[in-house]
Amino acid sequence: MKPTRRHLMQWTAGLGALSLLPQSHAADKAPAPKRILVLGGTGFLGPAIVEVAKARGHVLTLFNRGKTRPGLFPDVEKRQGDRDPLKGEGLKSLETGEWDAVIDDSGYYPRMVGASAQLLAPRVKQYIYISSISAYKEPVPVGGDEDSPLAVLADPTVETMGKNFENYGGLKAACEAAVAKALPGRSTIVRPGYIVGPDDPTGRFTYWPVRFDKGGEIAVPGAPTDPLQLIDVRDLATWLVHLVENGTMGQFNAVGPAEPMSWGRVIAACQKSAGTPGTVTWVPGEFMAKQEDLDMPIWAPYLGDSKGFHTWRTTRAVQAGLKFRPVEQTVADTLAWYKTQLKEEKGRVKLAFSAEQEATLLQRWKQAKG
Repeated sequence: MKPTRRHLMQWTAGLGALSLLPQSHAADKAPAPKRILVLGGTGFLGPAIVEVAKARGHVLTLFNRGKTRPGLFPDVEKRQGDRDPLKGEGLKSLETGEWDAVIDDSGYYPRMVGASAQLLAPRVKQYIYISSISAYKEPVPVGGDEDSPLAVLADPTVETMGKNFENYGGLKAACEAAVAKALPGRSTIVRPGYIVGPDDPTGRFTYWPVRFDKGGEIAVPGAPTDPLQLIDVRDLATWLVHLVENGTMGQFNAVGPAEPMSWGRVIAACQKSAGTPGTVTWVPGEFMAKQEDLDMPIWAPYLGDSKGFHTWRTTRAVQAGLKFRPVEQTVADTLAWYKTQLKEEKGRVKLAFSAEQEATLLQRWKQAKG
């Protein structure tokens, strides 16, 4: 069960500002207000950025199509258009205005990212592009850093993710290059892994605290000692605003926590937050790697080509101010949010692994054991 590009496709969040700010940042004195343009802003990471920036006294402008949760942030300036300059009005609404920084969290294709970067280059001081850990060439090294080789597209003009999102990483790397070309020396490239936490609509990380809360026999892949990396959306958003406030340029892996974290710690956090007792059945990584039709979320086999998947170095980001809340808090907050959205949003989140899939996995494993 090798992790694929689609594992890292990200979606959206937005909670109250106080819950967004870790204690380590909440007491920081805010600098003079910055003018920040967010390309996106209503999905998952975007709302978290807006909440933090507003709490810090910055002035926001959002650019998007107006289709995803358009009622968010009625007090924030909005400009409507399309990332593709060939569709409708395209980027026309961005032809005027000046900003201290752009945070681009909705760019997936280099032609479109390049168009916005070139248009805004004369009128912005800093362009922060949200790329992905998937931008690195596979198989990824164990303990890789920002100097590891990037993915290269076989066809640099492709504008589809591919059937299995095989183009995702190469497209992200090409988008990075487009930004760097348009704003030499004024770009910040951020490469997150799994972005998790309250308001995450992907149902990937959320699956685990929700599954443990239901109790019963729970299938867990791998071993407790396997490495696991992720970042709470609130911590990432806080740090992105911090990068704007400090005018920090460069390339950064945004994965956490700062010290290596075990898969067992995440599972223990899920057990602690659960309202119903359960029993864990560990399914070895070697066995899981052969179950290509049963793709358990977040975890990746700590062997073969995927051994380096959760081992990226994050030294540069930590030195640039990235801080992490405990995973135990993320688990508890995510479970609490999930229960709330079941009532308020009629369950818009579909968990990334079904009860039927889990039952199939448990049956296969027990048969294999004899």
